[in-house]
Amino acid sequence: MKELSRFVLVAMLLGMVLTACQPAAPTTIKVGLNVELTGSIPVVGESSKNAAELAVKEVNDAGGLDVGGTKYTIELLVEDNEDKAESAAAAAQKLATAGVLAMIGPNASRNAIPASVVAESSSMPMISPWSTNPKTTKVGDTDENKKFVFRAAFIDDFQGRVAAKFAIDELKTTKPAVLYDVTSEYNKGIAEFYKKTLEESGIQVVAFETYSQGDKDFSSQLTKIQDAGADSLFLPNYYSEVPLQVQQAHKAGFSGSILGSDSWGNIELVTLCGDECEGYYFTTHYATDIATPKAQAFITAYEGAYGKTPDDVAALTYDSLGLLFQSIQAAGKLDRQAVRDAMAAITSYEGVTGNMQFQGTGDPVKSAVILQIKDGKFVYFTSAAP
Repeated sequence: MKELSRFVLVAMLLGMVLTACQPAAPTTIKVGLNVELTGSIPVVGESSKNAAELAVKEVNDAGGLDVGGTKYTIELLVEDNEDKAESAAAAAQKLATAGVLAMIGPNASRNAIPASVVAESSSMPMISPWSTNPKTTKVGDTDENKKFVFRAAFIDDFQGRVAAKFAIDELKTTKPAVLYDVTSEYNKGIAEFYKKTLEESGIQVVAFETYSQGDKDFSSQLTKIQDAGADSLFLPNYYSEVPLQVQQAHKAGFSGSILGSDSWGNIELVTLCGDECEGYYFTTHYATDIATPKAQAFITAYEGAYGKTPDDVAALTYDSLGLLFQSIQAAGKLDRQAVRDAMAAITSYEGVTGNMQFQGTGDPVKSAVILQIKDGKFVYFTSAAP
């Protein structure tokens, strides 16, 4: 009997030791953020980081994310991609090996496309908040049901059509011109979609001029545009470049309408451009002055945390985190494949930037808005449905 008791005691002690040696179950979910904190568009990275931190804080302050009956806190791992393609890919690789469940970003298409290659090869779900170039979600497996890359933004063929239709219907253009960065996937893609839509409508683009990232002198191209008799100018370029282009266009004598794309959507553009951008229009993702209750709550929280109104990048990043959290909960477990499958199965998500519907690809079907720069503010002008 004494030997039996001794055996039971040893077995109990051994069980306790083995239990103590087992790794503790994870209590956090690691989420990566791959953003442009330095480089030519640092305001984009700042907005994205702010919104991501806000979304994570809200979940954690509420007790964590409920996944299969267990509460998990969210840990955000932030990597600066320096607004460089090679750095974006390196940041994606670093996050993939750091054990993140998914990655948010990059934002600019020129960074999102190379990062998406890494995400696909690592079987790591990726959501780009702001990338609109179709190539971002096209890398990897030809089977759409196996792709790991998603986005929260509409794509450039839709945006290009919206901009062209607006130029025809509202600006009444008959001699449109375009100036774009030929070295950037985003600028080049949307410029070509814009031109194609105009030509399909029977309107010839009288000048289709290019430049390279980092250029500061656009006088030669703008002189050609002016000499061609253009009555409208499409600038699908970044907020940091547009002010100089507008100022030089005016100096060249251009007095027609100027139209931009969602890359204009940071109020820094108005600070840099001043009155010279007054009255111009651009396509984008949401408008603060017609915000839904969900968007109003986000705007209030963002302004309270950072003292400024969130731009479209912030809103799209917040929606990207919302999509991810919903997908993790639907998956019911912390598994990349399960989260990817749950995300692909989302048929409707009501976000800050409107309703998103995924129809078999990582590209959401959603509306666009057109804003006008008026009295130094971005003001809602009209909407465009898919």
